[in-house]
This record gives sequence, structure tokens and C-alpha cells, in this order.
Amino acid sequence: MSRKIAIIGTNGIPSKYGGFETLVEYLAEYLGTQYDITIYCSSKTSIDKKSFYKNCKLEYIPLNANGWQSIIYDIVSIFKSHKKFDKILVLGCSGSIVMPLLLNYRNKFIMNLGGLDWQRSKWGFYTRKFLKFSEKMAVKYSGDVISDNLGIKEYLRKEYNCDSILITYGGDQVEKIAPQNSHLEKYPFLKSGYAFSVARIQPDNNIDMLLESFDETSPFPIVIVGNWHHSTYGKNILKKFINHPNIILLNAIYDQKELNILRSNCKVYLHAHSAGGTNPALVEAMNLSLPILTYDCVYNRYTTNSKALYFADSEELSKKIKSLSEDDLNTLGKNMYAIAKDIYQWEKIAKLYSTVIDK
Repeated sequence: MSRKIAIIGTNGIPSKYGGFETLVEYLAEYLGTQYDITIYCSSKTSIDKKSFYKNCKLEYIPLNANGWQSIIYDIVSIFKSHKKFDKILVLGCSGSIVMPLLLNYRNKFIMNLGGLDWQRSKWGFYTRKFLKFSEKMAVKYSGDVISDNLGIKEYLRKEYNCDSILITYGGDQVEKIAPQNSHLEKYPFLKSGYAFSVARIQPDNNIDMLLESFDETSPFPIVIVGNWHHSTYGKNILKKFINHPNIILLNAIYDQKELNILRSNCKVYLHAHSAGGTNPALVEAMNLSLPILTYDCVYNRYTTNSKALYFADSEELSKKIKSLSEDDLNTLGKNMYAIAKDIYQWEKIAKLYSTVIDK
């Protein structure tokens, strides 16, 4: 009889959102026949409420999986699942404040913290304190802890003396797509070279740094796709840069084919995230063989095996953009893909999760 596994902490599947949802999608695809899996989903964001998907049961909770309700959503998921399943994969630690009450079930919990969310500058003082406390409870009261980046693994060892299990993300679901005439009409920049980035528009993703690197003397424009209207920070940046030369700002694109067309045909991919661990968008860009220039922090260094090009500020990025040769770009792209093919593949990631589940 196969082991009963619960996966909690995300909007659920089919995946329409971020990295955790994509992870669940591919765990379902590769492990759905190996285990009896139930995935907890938010009924607030699920349009087509399926009962089964990719051999997994879907159970719905009438709360949002993001924002302040995510804490209650995760707590409810934990209490609904802790007795019924052999293992519970928890994605994110916002509900872990109740885990000390479930000490007898500790060995059931497999905790993937995601990024170190309390470090993000978008949060206020008290929110960061709460997130840090939640992280501490998650590490202390979980049977196994997964870190998605060597930088996070080192942090957990130093901060909590926790020997976490390193499992990154896959990115091989992306594909290179040649633009059709309709795409060229909608996005004229596809006809020539451009830099590209896709990100949530928040301070720790250094969007302003990217934009300040491009002006009328830049060799090609920068195109950034993001949720500009979701925060004061985003609205202010949009107002400041929307009419600047060599800058093209597009609203968030949720159609993966359209997004793949834009990023897979860029001249260079820019990644300026400074917080968190292994970023899904970065490993997806690596799987597309894109030349990558990324913000110089420990997480991005580890993700790219120190073989990308790095920048610390807008001035350094501007200089590197202007000095790039075609040979540089070709070498960068090949190096990124070689790393991605070796590490960031969903089948390999699923097997690593299976090893933890079967411990």
C-alpha cells in the first residue's frame, strides 16, 4: 500500500502562480502514481475545482493562500492533515507557529522554507519579527527541513544548527518559441536585441537598479514584465520610467507561451533579486540557454555556479551591458544551460523529494 502524502501551503494545482505551485505541479506529475497524494488548495483562487489532477486528490480550503490569510490557511491545513497522512510536505512556514502543539507528529512534517521571507525589505518591522519566529518554529518542530539553495542551507546550519536537505527547483518546463507575425506586431522589440527580466515589483528585487542602468546610450532596450500596479513602489517606478528611452515596461503576463516568446528571444536575461534562495525565474532562464547577468549575492552565485556575470549596482551593470560581445553572450548561454541540464530538471527534483519521503 502506497504511503499517504499531503502537500500544503500553496494555492494548489493546476499551477497558475509562483515557484511553489510549479513545484507541486511537477511533484504530482512524477510522484502521483508512486504515492497516495492529497494536495490542499485554495477555493478562492481555483476556478475549475477538480477533485483529482495528475493522480492526486485535491482538497479545498475557503481561504486565500497568500496575504494575511495565508497564516490561517496554513494552520487549518496543518490541523486537517496531521493525523491522516504518513508525511506532510509543508511549503512555506507561515503556519508553523502551531507546530509546537503537534510535537508527537513532528516526524511527519517535511518543511520547505522557500526563501528567507523575513529578510525581504517589503515587510514592516513586526511582520519581519513574526516571519522570523515562524521560521524558527518550522525548523525546530519539523522532522526534515529542505533548503532550496546552498546559501540557505549554510544559513540554517549557522542560525539553528540544522542540517537541512538541499533540493532546488526545476526549470525544464520552459521552451524556446520563435515569434510569429502577430507577436512581432504586438511586441516590435522582438525584431531586434533586447534585455529582459520578469519579476515581482518589490524593493528587494532591485527593479530601480535595473532601470537606472539603461538610457539612450544603451546598445539595446530593457523589457521588464511585472505587477507594476500592486504597490506604491511599483506605481512610483512606472511613473518615473515609463517614458524613458530604451525602457519598455509590460504588465504581468500569465500566459506561459507568451512569456516564453518574450524571454526565450532576448539578447540577455537580467536577474536582480537579492533575497530568497534559488529563484524559479532564474533557473527557467538558465534552461533556455540565456546569457545571464545577475545581482551579486550568495544565492544567485550558488544558483549559477559562479559562471554568470554579476553586478552590484546600476553603474556596474551599465558598463557590462555596453561591453558585452557576441562571443561573451554565446559562452554565457552555453554555461547556463550546462548547469541547468545537470541540476534544474523536474524529474531529478522529484526523485530527491521521494528520497526524503521514504526516509
